[in-house]
Amino acid sequence: MTKHTELSDSESFLWQYINDHITDIPKLSIVRLSELANVSTATVVRTMKKKGFEGYTAFKHTLKSANQDELLSMDIADSEIKKAINKNKIEVLNTIANLNSDVIEDTIQTIQNARRIFIFARGFSVWIANEMAIKFQLLDKYSELHDDPNIIKIRSERIKKEDLVIFISLGGETEELVVAAENCQKNGVHTITLTTNEHSRLAALSDTLFTGHKSSQTYIPEYEVHSRLPLLIISRIIIDAYVIRTSSNKGSAK
Repeated sequence: MTKHTELSDSESFLWQYINDHITDIPKLSIVRLSELANVSTATVVRTMKKKGFEGYTAFKHTLKSANQDELLSMDIADSEIKKAINKNKIEVLNTIANLNSDVIEDTIQTIQNARRIFIFARGFSVWIANEMAIKFQLLDKYSELHDDPNIIKIRSERIKKEDLVIFISLGGETEELVVAAENCQKNGVHTITLTTNEHSRLAALSDTLFTGHKSSQTYIPEYEVHSRLPLLIISRIIIDAYVIRTSSNKGSAK
């Protein structure tokens, strides 16, 4: 199963603490962070390395580049709007930081070898899935998008081993997607999941996992309309990487 290096319980707790206090982190020393999160400094270092950073200082540097205090060049007086812009920037930077080059390369190969690609998504994630499906079709790769819960369940039972299924789900707990993933696992179908919840049921059932960074803040809290920006970034990187690799392969074959 191709996944990022798994975090221990204490490391997962620390990473969640960091995400919940992301705007405070650039101001905290590693000692102070360890005190606030009630973990050791060694846990902080291990977590940073597992997340692809050289260390805590490198992680803070990434955050500082996106910090609202450094958005002074923008002609925006409203501090709340600056915070909203900063939130999106942090989502993008942290999502990219979560990416693993080996996982991307394996994904490209899996896509190349797949006879057909099926993309399953629900809600606002369907917009991302639709863009992905259309781009695969433009690249002469057979793809189908399904967002109807009944069709997703039934279709997933009939997909063959030589096919590939891509799930796009913010929380990774949508029931029909979980059922579809169980069907795929039972039938030996390779699955790729784009989500922001690496501890979800869907993530646990997937062969390849891409985890984006979701901000805990939403401006419409009464509805489940959290930003899908992290999933959009991942989907576009996958498509772009696929195009680059397939184009270079065609060129070398001439």
